[in-house]
Amino acid sequence: MEMDGTRDESLVNPALDINETKLHNSLRQKTWDETITKDSWMVFKVMAEFVDGYEKLAKIGPCVSIFGSARLKPESRYYEMAVEIAEKITKLGFGIITGGGPGIMEAGNKGAFNAQGRSIGLNIDLPFEQHFNPYINKSYSMNFDYFFVRKVMFVKYSQGFVVMPGGFGTLDELTEAMTLIQTNKIGKFPIVLVGSEFWSGLLDWFKATLLKEGMIAEGDLDLYRVVDTADEAVAHIKAFYDKYSVNVNF
Repeated sequence: MEMDGTRDESLVNPALDINETKLHNSLRQKTWDETITKDSWMVFKVMAEFVDGYEKLAKIGPCVSIFGSARLKPESRYYEMAVEIAEKITKLGFGIITGGGPGIMEAGNKGAFNAQGRSIGLNIDLPFEQHFNPYINKSYSMNFDYFFVRKVMFVKYSQGFVVMPGGFGTLDELTEAMTLIQTNKIGKFPIVLVGSEFWSGLLDWFKATLLKEGMIAEGDLDLYRVVDTADEAVAHIKAFYDKYSVNVNF
């Protein structure tokens, strides 16, 4: 049997798990025909995801992305806070974009849904953890194979970022936004980190290691605001847009 044009080594050696199978297949010497065929089809798949995303999101208007862990349960204080933040931001006139899954993503979409606003979900195909939550507007429910395409959609159609506690995926989304702002690839849109206790270790490392070693500039520490309440998070977004007009990022 073949996987993406290559033989599935797990069928030849049942002792291999899926990760070992991927490793073996990636290291196997491939023919030119296999390489060019797989790469060409990948280009078309990537293009299709971009086109679909652009077409569906082109007219959604100003939005704020809410990032955070898929693993937090509805009884979590951060889940409840994300619902409240999303409701209040929606009432300011923004749509809410999340990763479309459970946990904080569900909370963000739920807040937008409760406030009868635009609730956008950009889901990603994963073998575990991720599934669509029920609070997304059907016309704004999208599914992606590629993380990098999905991240472009987050940034392209957001005019602010609220970052709740989360794991590697949340850190990836946070640093993506900060990098693009730092390098002037997008405007200096507000980034709000919710939970000073949760973020303190990372932010201390920014100062004690990155800044000290000259890896970032002191002004880069102003790219984000740390808050501990929903009202503080919403107030920072509101204050920014009381001062500046809303523009798309690209």
